[in-house]
Amino acid sequence: MRFVVSEDGGRLDQFLAGHLEHYSRTQARRLIEDGQVQVNGRPAKPSLPLKVGDEVLVDVPPAADTDIRAEALALAVVYESDAVVVVDKPAGVLTHPTSHDRSGTMVNAILYHYPEIAAVGPPERRGVVHRLDRDTSGLVVFGRTQEGLSAMQDQFRRHDVWKTYQALVVGEPTPGAGVITAALGRHPKYRARQAVLRQGGRPARTQYSTLEIFSDYSLVHAHPLTGRTHQIRVHFAAVGHPVAGDPVYGRGPRDLGLSRQFLHAQLIRFLDPGTGEKVELESTLPEDLQAVLDQLRGRSRA
Repeated sequence: MRFVVSEDGGRLDQFLAGHLEHYSRTQARRLIEDGQVQVNGRPAKPSLPLKVGDEVLVDVPPAADTDIRAEALALAVVYESDAVVVVDKPAGVLTHPTSHDRSGTMVNAILYHYPEIAAVGPPERRGVVHRLDRDTSGLVVFGRTQEGLSAMQDQFRRHDVWKTYQALVVGEPTPGAGVITAALGRHPKYRARQAVLRQGGRPARTQYSTLEIFSDYSLVHAHPLTGRTHQIRVHFAAVGHPVAGDPVYGRGPRDLGLSRQFLHAQLIRFLDPGTGEKVELESTLPEDLQAVLDQLRGRSRA
């Protein structure tokens, strides 16, 4: 594959992660370190800053066969067309298999209910347009065809997809509505985490508005204007209002009995790539999170 850089300033591994379908930044870095990437005819490092006009050549290896199985798991389908399927993911379930978790994921379920998706996308991410963290619930989109998958990924890449999350955060954000802007990247010490970085991070913006204020918490709508890993969780933690129940980035009171972060992908709006029609879907807040809100509202009335 050949790319010509059109903007200055980005790292090589970031550039590849943004331009190679189905590749994360870690996978892009591995390609570079394995000598399968050249910039202007020479091997390069993952951290190489790119300039306008640089030529990037990538030798992408064929995907390896995997043993991802279709499994007869429950699947809450919210919307389907010839091109896409939207499902309501419960908390505690991975979107796709990992090296440690090969079964029980949304991909295992989707392959059982929609066998045709076995030919869509890379083996471990069959049909996956985007993902939610294991303990985040809500709406997830899968492509039913390769064309549908690619078209939806393009919409995400162009930021044409509108997503709304409901989150309960510690304290009261000030101002009550705004945009959190802070570049994100891998934590320099704890590699499984993300962090706000002054240098080398990827631009990230989260729009939010406060819906309801309690004594120690606030219910907010959060709209990720970019799509970085753990973006909402890291951004709110960075401004002193971590998501309630977050075991990684959270701090503050732990009196709600939450077994996971209070974060739910409530709404998604996109164009169906098969019909061209606008689709807007909503998911009801799960019972465990609704119980927390009822508890807080009861305290406020007491």
